[in-house]
Amino acid sequence: MDIFYTIEEIETRPGLRMYNSLVERCFTDCIDNFTRKTLQKQEETCVTRCAEKFLKHSMRVGMRFAELNSQAATQD
Repeated sequence: MDIFYTIEEIETRPGLRMYNSLVERCFTDCIDNFTRKTLQKQEETCVTRCAEKFLKHSMRVGMRFAELNSQAATQD
């Protein structure tokens, strides 16, 4: 049972790192006013765009790595 927990933990780490990086980057870029409890409309729009851009980029990088791995496998 212990090994399954370890494998699951190892597989979860990259996703958590990506999520933390996304939150940190978008927060730093978009949030600059701490006088309200809620996001202002411009901050909300910025966070949405930032998250979408980050996720699209991550998906594109993943697809590119898959293409390169596929090409490398066929060349062997």
